[in-house]
Amino acid sequence: MLEEKQEVIQEGAAPRWIGIVTVALAIVSLAALGFGWTASSRSSAIQQTLSTQLQQAKQNEDILSQRLAKTEDTNAQLQGELSVVTDKMKLTETEVGRARQQAKVIKENDAKQLTELQTNMTGQLATKANVDDVNKLGTDVNGVRTDLESTKNNLSLTRGEFGTLIAKNHDEVEELRRLGERDYYEFTIDKKNTREKVGDLMVELRGVNQKKNLFTVAIYVDDSRYEKKNRSANEPIYFFTHGTRAPMEFTVNSIGKDKIAGYLSVPKVASTHAQASGN
Repeated sequence: MLEEKQEVIQEGAAPRWIGIVTVALAIVSLAALGFGWTASSRSSAIQQTLSTQLQQAKQNEDILSQRLAKTEDTNAQLQGELSVVTDKMKLTETEVGRARQQAKVIKENDAKQLTELQTNMTGQLATKANVDDVNKLGTDVNGVRTDLESTKNNLSLTRGEFGTLIAKNHDEVEELRRLGERDYYEFTIDKKNTREKVGDLMVELRGVNQKKNLFTVAIYVDDSRYEKKNRSANEPIYFFTHGTRAPMEFTVNSIGKDKIAGYLSVPKVASTHAQASGN
């Protein structure tokens, strides 16, 4: 009877390992939940960090794109300015070369004409005059030449790059006008940025630096515009017109407050060819 009771008790009790397994499963479940929560938190943090980095990278890309576009615009502008400067340098070199060539031709022509004149005069004197007449004529010529040189020396006139005499005031302009070699147009310009007619040209006063005795003008001739910057008083400005071999000479004798005065010297052979442009 006692043995049957013990057997019944042993059959009704739960095995001990089931409890251990249950506890182990609970612990594993809790660990899995903790690991999953940690992984989820880390994933969210990583995702947020990546999102922030992507936004920052996009902002940096936009900034770089803007800087690149600005750099390209600046480069294009510099290339344009370089092209303009190069063209102007080429134009200036061409003008200087043409001026030198024309000056050389003028000098050669003058020397040729002088030689021919002397030859003709010698021949005429040899056939039409005796020795006394020749001596008298030579004396008269020398006297006229001496008077002319004396007048030039008294005026202290200087010659420019192309051999023209430069006047420094109204009296000297009158003396040059009496020589009859060129036409002279005196002017006074007292308005800035306004074109005014000087001879057959249009002249625009661009600026005056009275303290440094400098001026800047724009000259319009033959449908072209020539701007001469920071020029001094009594410093001639030479330029050529179409169809002429002798240069025009633009000279300012006095500089005041927004005011310049001087003269334009035009070769007689060129006075009918110069055409001003009002454009």
